[in-house]
Amino acid sequence: MKTKPSLQSSITVISFFIGFLWCIKSFELLFHVDLGWLGVYPQAVQGILGILTAPLIHGSAEHLFNNTLSLLILGVFLLYGYPRSRWRVLLFVWLFSGTCVWLFARNAYHLGASGLTHGVFFYLFVVSLFRRDKSSIAIMMAAFFMYGGMTMTIFPRQENVSFEYHLFGALAGIISALLWHKLDPKPSIKRYEWEDPEIADEPKIGEQWLSAEKFYAQDSSQQNLSEYRTEENDNDKIEDKNQQVRVSSIIREKD
Repeated sequence: MKTKPSLQSSITVISFFIGFLWCIKSFELLFHVDLGWLGVYPQAVQGILGILTAPLIHGSAEHLFNNTLSLLILGVFLLYGYPRSRWRVLLFVWLFSGTCVWLFARNAYHLGASGLTHGVFFYLFVVSLFRRDKSSIAIMMAAFFMYGGMTMTIFPRQENVSFEYHLFGALAGIISALLWHKLDPKPSIKRYEWEDPEIADEPKIGEQWLSAEKFYAQDSSQQNLSEYRTEENDNDKIEDKNQQVRVSSIIREKD
């Protein structure tokens, strides 16, 4: 069963979500409707609904435009790189960040998808520290290269920017990495023949060379020994003949 989505399907899913956000903003602009009341208002009953709806609403077209590219890139990284944990991470970041904003943030309407982008970014960053495989590290490096500044936007910088959503989104991403960093299988590691223990037990070229030299040395010594023995036999035969000649010569002298 295929579990890992294609890059094209990941881009398609994120593009539909971003298109939906632009449809909402276009509806506001065309019909002069203010949906800001759908944001999170801390510690107020009417603000609880914003836990579900705040990431869909943006204060202005510029606000949504600033979130569009980060949503696209980080979302594709998450959907493509972590097929088993992706929806858990998104759901947890969405609900956890909104709930914490409702409990602890300043008294104002907090809205926008920047909590999601910060959550996804910090998930990609922290999960790579646990997994340490090539795919996770490559995704983290690409995300950090483009959006490393998110490590600073979790602190208060501008009064009209909800750093609380950034902070709690980042916290949700870190918790998600702690919970589900083992959920996605690591990519298979290519092994070479010389790394196979069975093949590693076979004699190496150097060992074969030494064995061949030893064999030839033994064969040569045996050959030399046989030649030496042949020479000894020949010498014995010659000496026997000489002795026979001497004996025959002595016999003749006596006669």
